[in-house]
Amino acid sequence: MSATGAAAALPARTRRGERLAARARALTGRPELLGLLALAAALNLWALSRNGWANTYYSAAVRSMSTSWHAFLYNAFDPSGVMTLDKPPLAMWVQALSVRVFGFSSLAILVPQALMGVATVGLTYDLVCRRFGRPAGFAAGLVLALTPIAVAISRHNNPDALLVLCSVAAVWLLVRGLEDGRLRWLVLCGVVVGLGFETKMAVALMVVPGIAAAWLWIEPADRGRLHALRQLLAGGAAMAVVALAWPVLVWLTPAADRPWVSGTSDNSIWSLILNYNGVGRLDGQAGGPAGAAGGGPGGPGGGSGPFGGSAGPLRLLNEALGGQAGWLLGFALVALIGGLVATRLRPRDQRSGWLLAVGGAFATSAVAFSFAQGIFHPYYVSLLAPFAAALVGAGVGLALGGGAVGRWTGALAVAGGVATELAVLHVTPDGLGWLVPVLLAGGGAAAVALATQRAPRVRRIALAAALALLLVAPGAWAVQTLGHATSGTFPAGGPASASFGGGGGPGGPGAGFARGAGSPPALLFGGAQGGGQAGAPPAGGPPQGGAGGLGGGPFGGNSQALTQALAYVKAHGGGTLGVGSQQGASSAVIAGQAVAGIGGFSGRESQVTASWLAEAVSAAKIRWVLADNGGAGGSGGGLPNDARVGDRTAMTAVQQSCTAVSTVSGLYDCQGHASALAAKG
Repeated sequence: MSATGAAAALPARTRRGERLAARARALTGRPELLGLLALAAALNLWALSRNGWANTYYSAAVRSMSTSWHAFLYNAFDPSGVMTLDKPPLAMWVQALSVRVFGFSSLAILVPQALMGVATVGLTYDLVCRRFGRPAGFAAGLVLALTPIAVAISRHNNPDALLVLCSVAAVWLLVRGLEDGRLRWLVLCGVVVGLGFETKMAVALMVVPGIAAAWLWIEPADRGRLHALRQLLAGGAAMAVVALAWPVLVWLTPAADRPWVSGTSDNSIWSLILNYNGVGRLDGQAGGPAGAAGGGPGGPGGGSGPFGGSAGPLRLLNEALGGQAGWLLGFALVALIGGLVATRLRPRDQRSGWLLAVGGAFATSAVAFSFAQGIFHPYYVSLLAPFAAALVGAGVGLALGGGAVGRWTGALAVAGGVATELAVLHVTPDGLGWLVPVLLAGGGAAAVALATQRAPRVRRIALAAALALLLVAPGAWAVQTLGHATSGTFPAGGPASASFGGGGGPGGPGAGFARGAGSPPALLFGGAQGGGQAGAPPAGGPPQGGAGGLGGGPFGGNSQALTQALAYVKAHGGGTLGVGSQQGASSAVIAGQAVAGIGGFSGRESQVTASWLAEAVSAAKIRWVLADNGGAGGSGGGLPNDARVGDRTAMTAVQQSCTAVSTVSGLYDCQGHASALAAKG
């Protein structure tokens, strides 16, 4: 670099340093934000290693991706690259990169998730603080930090922690854009929504209606709605480019050169996007609540179990969902209505755009989750949690602002919060019955004070007391989340009895079904009782299988058969062993074994053909197949009324074409039999 260039670069570096220093000073000047971040970090990181491998399905994929760049690029579940996950890759990429840097251990997988949760709390604070002040921002951050499901997903390896972070970041960028009308904020907003799509596909679009409505209504550049529409289209283009980058890569790659797209019957990435992870989640799909046996408390007619209970306007307050994120929904809803009344949606009021964006994300998510007919698990409401918390913060800001609207908003919001909390307590009797009369008395007194008192100090005290009272129950549940392993397929916050399955120990098989379904997840889904997570291992420790060996767990299978098959394979030339379900193979993959699931997550989701399996055998991706139709995650897995074919066609072809191993029941050697398999179609 020349002397002139160095002289020019120095001021630029100095300015950047000054900006960073200014931001650091601003952060230290907000002790409430530092306190929120510390609280979130403590809740998310405390005793994190007890969660072991959390969801072994994703941990197995992370191991595969961390050992093969081909598996990394194509989001493969198994090291041989036989089949992808049924979700897009971004969250797994973050975890796999962490593993490449720090080594394969549970903490290398889970710590990035915990930090995402901390970042989401910080963003939520600033999102609210920008329009309603620091006390409101603090209230929003505190509510989110103490939301049980927010704590649970931040301590788990499901993709939802990154999805929530991307969704909140997108709305935060939109609010920044409304301040100055600069296109770059909207483009960045689109990019982040696209990243959310690469994390969990269509559900990331829940924030888009509110974002679009806010930008068009406010017209931040003051150049008319046509100009605002052009800017919005530019942001949408950025979103589409990022969101479709990986799907287009998969689409353009010949099927023989990439894994089968899990969750599909036609090996198409577009089927995964539009059906399994798209409209099927809302409009009903095979393997959803309708497939559960019966209509009891744990089935489609009930309020518990892994599918979130029956759809309807009060679903978010039922036994499965209410304790996770439903406590303060009444407060949030009243605050949204109060904000709309206070602003009258005046285009020149920046709060109008904020309410359209945040309220739109809240309303879209709440309606979609309430009436979704497809596969719906309780932890999905983690996406609703930050927007509900932000609206609670907005309600605090309006109540402290005074005026008739502020007074009545504060009073009615407290009353609404008390009402929904009582509804949740009614269906989650976990030792908090004493709180009911306290809520009625304390909440009533606070509401009266907020409605009648004009003195700011009295109102502040009443509002702080009401909020503290309303946070007792969710705060207790958030802390109780730390007391047991948040592991398995369905993470849940709160006491061990609120867990929805998978892990051993207090939150293990059957724990989440103690108040409803009547049978542990492993039995409900055709797996081996005991669970592949039995006794969650310490960080970096070896996986511990259920029922005496590898595999098992919900959607798992006969782990003893898998253990015997792997021993035989090792002694007879090695090679990849194909089993029915990816979940049944997960513990073995974590242990470093060459195992691939060929029927999707439970063995039912991916309707693979015999000709596809023949190609995998010919390419040496699979040599052995454990085709026992019910063992080791075979075709016997899934819901009792689930009629999807899954791996059954391929397994039948194996039994008819490959060489049976007489000493291991259900094990077949397919080497040299690719042509016979292909002939089965």
